[in-house]
Amino acid sequence: MANLRVPRQEHPSVRSRIYRKLYDAPEPCSRQTLAEYCGVSMPTLYQNLKELIEDGLVCEAGAEESTGGRKARKLDIAADARFSVGVSVNENTLRLVAANLRLKELAYRMIPFDVRACLDQSARKIDAHLEDFLNDFSLDRTRLLGVSVSVPGLVNEDHSTLFFAPTLGLRDVPVSALLGNIPYPVFVDNDGSASGHAEYFVRRASWNMAYLSLEEGVGGAVLIGGSPYAGDHSRSGEFGHICVEPGGLRCSCGKLGCLEPYCSTKRIENTLGVAADAFFQGVEEHRPEYEALLYDMLRHLAVAVNSIRMTLDCDVIIGGFVSEYLSPYLPVLRRYVLAGNPFEENADFVQFSLLRRHITPLGAALYYIREFVESI
Repeated sequence: MANLRVPRQEHPSVRSRIYRKLYDAPEPCSRQTLAEYCGVSMPTLYQNLKELIEDGLVCEAGAEESTGGRKARKLDIAADARFSVGVSVNENTLRLVAANLRLKELAYRMIPFDVRACLDQSARKIDAHLEDFLNDFSLDRTRLLGVSVSVPGLVNEDHSTLFFAPTLGLRDVPVSALLGNIPYPVFVDNDGSASGHAEYFVRRASWNMAYLSLEEGVGGAVLIGGSPYAGDHSRSGEFGHICVEPGGLRCSCGKLGCLEPYCSTKRIENTLGVAADAFFQGVEEHRPEYEALLYDMLRHLAVAVNSIRMTLDCDVIIGGFVSEYLSPYLPVLRRYVLAGNPFEENADFVQFSLLRRHITPLGAALYYIREFVESI
C-alpha cells in the first residue's frame, strides 16, 4: 500500500533476524539475548534496533530482573503496528475480523449476506461492508496490510478463480466478480486451509497436522511440518467429501453419504429446524431427539477421523464453530474413534481447536500477517 512506510534495508539480514526472534519468542527478549542469537556486536544490534523502533515495529516491554542498579528493559514487536482483515464468505453470512500481528482480534462483525442472490452485485456489496467495518471500528487504513478472504470451495492454483463451491452454488467464478472492488491487496483461499493455518500458528507447532473444519460446510487442511499440502489438483483436505455412509444423505456436491451432510450445521437445521446454539442447549437438557442426532453426528465424525488418521498418521484437530460446543463430548468421540481403530489404545490424537471463535476469518487474516513478518 502506498501509505505504508517502507522499512529501511541497511542491514536486512540482521534486522530480519532480530524481528523474527522477537516475533517467535514466547516472551520479550533482552538486548543481550538478541545480540547472542544474531551473533552480532552490541553496536550493530543497537543500530538495527534503533531503526526498528523508529519504524514503529519494535517497542520496550517490561524489565529484566535487577542485579543491582537500573533495570534493563526487554523488547518485543509492536503488535498493533499493522493489522490484517479476514473475511469469511459463507452461505448466508459475511464474517469480518481485524487482527493485529499477533493474530489478536481487534474487531469482529457478522453480516447477513447471500452471495448467490446477488452475485452480479457481490463485489460492490462486499467492498461497502468492508469500508463500513473499517470506519465503524476506527481502523487506521495506513496500517492495513491487506484483506484475505476465505471461501467454502476450491480455488485454483493462482487463486484467481473459485472453481467449485457447492454450498454457495457457484462454479468457475472469477475472484474478481466477488472481490474486484476492494481497493487493498486481496488474497482468496479455501476456508478450511485458512483455519488450519491459524490453528497451526497458535499452537506454535512443528509437527504434522490434519485440520477438520465443521461449519455450514465441512472442509479442512493438511499441514506437513507447517507447510500446506495442496495435492496434485489443489483438493487436499476436502474432508467433507469422505464417504461415511454409502448411499446415505445427499451432499451439496451431488453425491450420497459424504461427511458434510452428516456433521455440518445444515444437518441440524434440516433435521430439527434450529440453529447450533439452540441444538446444543437441547442436548444439555437431554431432549431425546437432540441427543440422538448428536450421537449420530459423532459416530459419522469418528468414521471420517479414522479415515484421516489411517491415511495420514497424524493428529486430527477439529475446529469450526460447531467445535465450540463439542468439548463435553470429546470422550464420546474418542471412544467411537477407538472402536474403529485397530492400532491404538487411546485417541489422544483427536483434539479440538484452540481457536474456538472466529477461526475462519482469523485464519484468512493470517495470510498478510505472515507475509509482512517474513518481509522484514
